[in-house]
Amino acid sequence: FCKEWDAAYLTTEAMAPYFTDDAVYHNIPLPPIEGGANIAAMLGGGGAPDEERGSKNLGWVVHNQAANGDVVLNERTDSFEVAGKRWDVPVCGVFVIRDGKIARWSDYFDMDHTWLPRPGA
Repeated sequence: FCKEWDAAYLTTEAMAPYFTDDAVYHNIPLPPIEGGANIAAMLGGGGAPDEERGSKNLGWVVHNQAANGDVVLNERTDSFEVAGKRWDVPVCGVFVIRDGKIARWSDYFDMDHTWLPRPGA
């Protein structure tokens, strides 16, 4: 799953197989997104090209990762390009796996660090 993020453009089709039908994706403290299809559509930008979405995915760098049973934790940096400027976001992700798919994904990050450097903010 993490390798998909190395692609410059994530698609709904590429993301969909990774999630259970009842999956929950939660960027803490934003509201959660429920349903694997809804998560895949959001991650894939609804099929919109990067120019329309306003950002381009530059990938993830996973610094540390650990697993305990069906729970995987990773410390990583998510990188994007917004308005021609690089945007690096330190994140801690928690993934709960069921039957080989993501059933719950929670990302924890500092909203001030995330939003303040964003161009136009």
